[in-house]
Amino acid sequence: MLTRRHFPRALLAVVALLPMLGAGAAYAQDALPKKTINLVVGFAPGGAIDTIARIVAQHLGQRLGQTVVVQNRPGAGGNIAQQQVYQAEPDGSTLLLGTIGSLVINPRLMKLNYNPRDMAPVSLAVSFPNTLVVKSDLGVRTLQEFIDLAKKDPKKVSFASGGVGTASHLAGEMFNQRAGVDILHVPYQGGAPALHALLGGQVTAYYATPSSAQPFLESKQVVALATTGLERTSEMPAVPTIAESGFKGFNATNWYAFVLPAKTPPALVKRWNAELVAVMATPEVIAAFATHKLVPKPSTPEELASFMESESASWAKVIADRNINLN
Repeated sequence: MLTRRHFPRALLAVVALLPMLGAGAAYAQDALPKKTINLVVGFAPGGAIDTIARIVAQHLGQRLGQTVVVQNRPGAGGNIAQQQVYQAEPDGSTLLLGTIGSLVINPRLMKLNYNPRDMAPVSLAVSFPNTLVVKSDLGVRTLQEFIDLAKKDPKKVSFASGGVGTASHLAGEMFNQRAGVDILHVPYQGGAPALHALLGGQVTAYYATPSSAQPFLESKQVVALATTGLERTSEMPAVPTIAESGFKGFNATNWYAFVLPAKTPPALVKRWNAELVAVMATPEVIAAFATHKLVPKPSTPEELASFMESESASWAKVIADRNINLN
């Protein structure tokens, strides 16, 4: 029994323990669950985003000593996968590698039964321009020749995308708007099916990721007409940008980012940020990304949240002017 004489000493002992108790609580809050980690991707296997997810999953698994599985949930421009992660238990066992489409564009295209803005941004993964490619046998070698063909016979010209609202779709719609053409959009469930449609002759063009286009450029099955960023890429220095080809300021970059379910505790978000940033900084991952013509671009959660808001606002006018919807 504590008496008034003993109380000050007992109080000091409890106070001395508080930092240790606090540290234990903080550790518990950011501890990752000891079970399979699911990294969800909203597109079919074989595309650029799937490739990036698998590189990260492999090295995350090695770092954490846990199984990290990539789950492909294609459809609805990434909405199916995003809703799955949104509704998942916010215990750190489920992440989404999302895209510009699923994270910031889709909410402007349709009413969703969830709010992507409630999801917890963790880190940017990559950001890069796409490349407008056509089949070599089309006989088109420049962007102007492509425009001329689209104006001469618009019903015979089309472009594929990885889905409505994806970066490949938005680039095509922005180009339609700026070039004064009306090239038909044909959506697919991911970059790999879209590229196969181009190679198979079902569509005329595709705004491909650097990694997916490279093998077919080297085999001369496709021709690169232009890239969608503000500056030429180091991987394709001879390929002009759309911006320098008569459309000043044209900028339609593609990007992927990691997010967690809604209501994920901030400490757990911070822990996942640290893990992902560490993985993307390893020489092995940097080298693996480089083989696909990509460079890791990790960020803080706050930087990603600000970037997503900026991207959402910048694409609003294109969506409205082109009357883009998911129907």
